[in-house]
Amino acid sequence: MPQDEIIPDDKDWTFVITEGCSECSFAPFPAIETSSRIVSAAKYFEGALAQPNVSLRPAPGVWSPLEYSCHVRDVFELFEERLSKMIQFDNPEFDNWDQDQAAIERDYQNQRPEEVLKELQRNAEGIAKSFASVTDDQWQRSGLRSNGSYFTIESFAIYFIHDIEHHIHDIELQLQLS
Repeated sequence: MPQDEIIPDDKDWTFVITEGCSECSFAPFPAIETSSRIVSAAKYFEGALAQPNVSLRPAPGVWSPLEYSCHVRDVFELFEERLSKMIQFDNPEFDNWDQDQAAIERDYQNQRPEEVLKELQRNAEGIAKSFASVTDDQWQRSGLRSNGSYFTIESFAIYFIHDIEHHIHDIELQLQLS
């Protein structure tokens, strides 16, 4: 593996839905809070993307803050599409999404931070509105990931927010070390 290649994360993170995450101190929360947590997370990236050396990787095989931000931008978009499918269709199956391949194909490392921020904020606004419009009777609608992981909109929201907040934690660790 070349020194600058990212080491794929093959961990099944679905455990965070019920157990939380000791790495980033995430705890499951009432899914009704999803929209407000998206808004808070999106605000964080204004400062993170303004940091000097935002595109520098802290170590071989570890994404830079810019790359994490690109990933979050894309996660906002992907999860909005998946949420829409869960609302519109009965038990849709989600295609596999290879985040590491997306980082290569979209050249995360060389994107412009100001453009990433605009896109991230736009995507955050879209998915925050989508989660805000989920009705009481829709929280238990379901969907399946291609690996067979079963989600309700409620568990999907918790899983999704963990991904975003965990990456904020990752960036914070990097900024503390720089």
